[in-house]
Amino acid sequence: MSISFQTNYAALVAENNLNTNNNFQTQTIEALTSGYRINQSGDDPAGLAVANQYQSEITELTQGVLNGNAGVSSLQIADGGLSNITTILDRLQTLATESASSTFTGDRANVNVEYQQLVQQITQQADNIGLGAGGTLNVKNQVYIGGGNTSPNSQVEIDLSGTENQVDANGLGLSNTSVLGGGTELTNNLVRLDAPGATFLNTTLNANANQAFTFNVYSGGEATAVTATVNGAAGGISESQVLSQLNTQLSPYGITASVGSDGQLNFGGTAAFTVSTTASENTDPIATTATTGSNNGVYSVAGAGTYITGGNGGNTAVAETLTLQNAQGTASIALSGTLTLAQTLAQINGQTASLGIYAVSNAAGTGISFQSANNFTATSTANTGTFASDTPTTTQPTSASTATGNALAAIAAINNAISQLGNVQSRVGAGENVLSYAISLANSQITNFSSAESGIKDADVATEAANLTKAQVIQQASVAALAQANATPQALLKLLQ
Repeated sequence: MSISFQTNYAALVAENNLNTNNNFQTQTIEALTSGYRINQSGDDPAGLAVANQYQSEITELTQGVLNGNAGVSSLQIADGGLSNITTILDRLQTLATESASSTFTGDRANVNVEYQQLVQQITQQADNIGLGAGGTLNVKNQVYIGGGNTSPNSQVEIDLSGTENQVDANGLGLSNTSVLGGGTELTNNLVRLDAPGATFLNTTLNANANQAFTFNVYSGGEATAVTATVNGAAGGISESQVLSQLNTQLSPYGITASVGSDGQLNFGGTAAFTVSTTASENTDPIATTATTGSNNGVYSVAGAGTYITGGNGGNTAVAETLTLQNAQGTASIALSGTLTLAQTLAQINGQTASLGIYAVSNAAGTGISFQSANNFTATSTANTGTFASDTPTTTQPTSASTATGNALAAIAAINNAISQLGNVQSRVGAGENVLSYAISLANSQITNFSSAESGIKDADVATEAANLTKAQVIQQASVAALAQANATPQALLKLLQ
C-alpha cells in the first residue's frame, strides 16, 4: 500500500471503528438506563414480536384475574344470602310443624301471618342476591379469564339458570303454601284408610282395580283439570301406598293427600282446587264412589251450580260485571254473554291471579268455585249469572278433623324447598371453587409469561456492565489510534526537506 497525502487509509479505518465503538457504547448505556435489551425494533425484530405476544397474554390474564375475583365475590354474596334463606326455611318448618299437630290449641291464622311474611322475605332476599326470577345470577354466567387456546377454554361457565336455580318463593314452591287450618274431605265418604290391616284396590278381585281422582286446579297460570289415578295390586295396597301414589302425582300442583283424625282421605294445600272421584272396583275402594270435595282449607265462594252463559237467564245480550276484592286490591271483570265456562275462567284468572284469588271449575265441572288463601269478597251485577244469588257468601277455612291438612302440605313443600336450595348452594359453592382454580392457573401463567418475556426483552445488567467497560476501553484505544493515523502524513514532509 502506497503512502500518500490524499488518502489516509489508517485514519479511515480508525474512524470507522471509532464510530462502531461509539454505537456499541450508546446501545450499552441505553440498555443499562432503560433496563431493556430491546429498545427499538432493530435491536431484535423476531424477539420483539415474540415478547409482544407474551405481553398481550399477560395483559389479558391480568384482567381475567380481576374478572374471576369479581365473580367469586358475587357468588360469595349469593352464598351468604342462601344461608340466610336456609335459616328462614328452618323457621317456616317450625311454624308448619306447630300447626300440623292436631293438639294445637292456638290460632292458626296468627301463625300463618308470620309464615306468609317469611315466605315474602324469601322472595325479597332471592331478588337481592340475583337468584330470583330473571335475576342477574339466574342465568348461565360466563366469566372470561383468558389463557386458553380457544375462546371456550378461556371462560368459566357457572350455570345458575332456570327455575331449578330460582330460590324465590315461586321457585322453591312455597308461594301457595300456608299453615291455616282446613283441608278437604270427600262428601258422604265412609271409607277409613287407617283400619288395622286394611288393604285397597285388590287386583286379585278385579283385574282393573283402580280409583281416579279428578282435580280442577289453578296451575301454571290457568284453570285446568288434572287426574290422579291410584292403581291397585294383587292382594291390595296399604294406606301408605295409597298416599304415596297420590302425593307423587299431586305434589307438582301444591296438593297433598293425607289421612285425617277420622281415618278418611283428605287433601290439603293452598292451591285452588275441587275434586271428584269414581271407582272401577267397589269392594275395597279408597273412597266411596261418586264423591266430591272443594278445598276447605282456604277462603272460598261457591258460584252457581251451573254457569249460565249470558248472565240473566241465558240472555246473550246481557253482560255481567264481576267484582272481587281483598286486601291486595280490587278486580272488576266484565263478562260478555257469549263466553263459555272455560273462557270465563281464563278471563277471571287473568285479572285476579295477581290478587291471589283463583277461579276453577266446581267438582261437577259445570260451575265456578272462587278460592283464595286470604279473605275476599265477591259481587256481581247479574243474579243468575256467575253466582246463584246477589250476595255471594265467603266461606272461612274449616277447622274440623282436617285442620292440619294445609300444614302437612306446607311441611312437604318446605322439605322439597330445602332440598332444592341445597342443590343451588352446591352449584354456587362449586362455582366459587372452579373460579378459584381458574384464578390460580391464570396467576401461574402470568408468572411464566412474564419470565419468558423477561428472557427476551430485559437487559442482562452484568453483561451490559461488562460491555460498557469494554466499549469505553475500545473507544479510548480507537481515539489514540486515530491520533496516530492522523500523524502519519506529517512524516512525509521530511522526505521533501
